[in-house]
Amino acid sequence: MLLSRHNTLRVHTPEGITFSLLLASPLTRFLACAVDLGCIIVLTSALAYLTRGLGLLNADLALAAELAGYFVISVGYGMFTEWYWRGQTIGKRLLRLRVVDAQGLKLNFNQIALRNLLRCIDMVPGFYAVGGAICLCTRYSQRLGDIAAGTIVIRTPVLSAPDLDQLATDKWNSLREYPHLSARLRQRVSPRTASLTVEAIMRRQDLEPAQRVALFRDLASYFKEITPFPPEATEGVSDEQYVRNVADILFHKFCGVGNVVPATRGGGGGTERC
Repeated sequence: MLLSRHNTLRVHTPEGITFSLLLASPLTRFLACAVDLGCIIVLTSALAYLTRGLGLLNADLALAAELAGYFVISVGYGMFTEWYWRGQTIGKRLLRLRVVDAQGLKLNFNQIALRNLLRCIDMVPGFYAVGGAICLCTRYSQRLGDIAAGTIVIRTPVLSAPDLDQLATDKWNSLREYPHLSARLRQRVSPRTASLTVEAIMRRQDLEPAQRVALFRDLASYFKEITPFPPEATEGVSDEQYVRNVADILFHKFCGVGNVVPATRGGGGGTERC
């Protein structure tokens, strides 16, 4: 019996903020694997060409070198590219997929190594037969390597540049009267939290009134806790306005006067320049 499937994974950050990761479908993962397999075939073909000269001296030695090289390339290709591109291979980059930690934490090399070493089991008896079957039966489309390593594969769709005029405050930003506290706030807010704050402001109209009030109350409480401003800077300022004031400060920190878009979720946080 198949488990109830999800196309998103909700992750709770240590700051008390919840965001969703879009999960990659088994079909999209299959297409990315096909591209990666083509890259591996090209690399192993080049290796076979290089070992051809060795076969003139010793055919057994050439065969052993070719088999060892195939193992190193087939396993090392995934390890190297996913480590170098932070969870992406060539196929995943083309299809905008990324491997991330299932708990929203930073992906480490041990996870990358484990999921790629177990690829040989996922691939038996044919092209990802075991891995594909497990991926179809698991709630978050995880193959055996993902389950063992605690990883998931997410989609990173192209985000259109938001209307940054929405970040503008409705009135004078009283927090800017305290540049030393503003600087401290910028130091203590992570890039991921800053991007989530921008996203909350952009999508506030889509929330139910109760959800909107609760979200901005939690965000305002968090920002006030990490960097308290004097009472005269916050009196009469609603939680939503306070968050927009904070975003105005963070925006100038992370972007200067240029445009940015919120960082792709699950891609390590931060902001990206347009």
